[in-house]
Amino acid sequence: GGATGIAAAIFGQSGAVLPVGQDGDTMGLAVTEMIMKLRPSFIIIAIACWLWLGSWLTPPPAFSLTQVELFDVAYQDCPPELSEGIVTSGSNSPANCFLITGKAKNNSGKTVYDADVFGRIYDANGEPAMQNRTRVGSISEIPPGVSDFSLRISVASEQPTPLKLEQFKASGFVGKVRRY
Repeated sequence: GGATGIAAAIFGQSGAVLPVGQDGDTMGLAVTEMIMKLRPSFIIIAIACWLWLGSWLTPPPAFSLTQVELFDVAYQDCPPELSEGIVTSGSNSPANCFLITGKAKNNSGKTVYDADVFGRIYDANGEPAMQNRTRVGSISEIPPGVSDFSLRISVASEQPTPLKLEQFKASGFVGKVRRY
């Protein structure tokens, strides 16, 4: 048969490796010629696959996450127009509105976009003011150098002040991320 003929052409009747085409087998010689003709196409396909896979290992600049230092972080009560009717996240419980302010230091030399802000906020008793959350907000753009930022947060009204703000940091992208 076909497959048996190819195997016999390559390995011979006894199973020993023979040069293709030996023993007058023209089928083995045809297979060798076909492989030699397809070899350049195989090399091109292999290089294309390698480049495609390599492109996944090195993300484009838009997806390079950049760390931004946050300092001089403080809070103040929201102005009345921002705090009217505010409730806690996920419930209808009354809440207090606060603005977190501070400075952001972007050392990347490029504008950072869509920076997520993370930090820990505790009430006067040392209890977390935002349960199971360290992401407290986002900053849409942070230019290179030092700039001011502010975020609005809501804290359950039964949590005592003053608040303690700890471990604040931000990370964003040096290119605009497409929104779908």
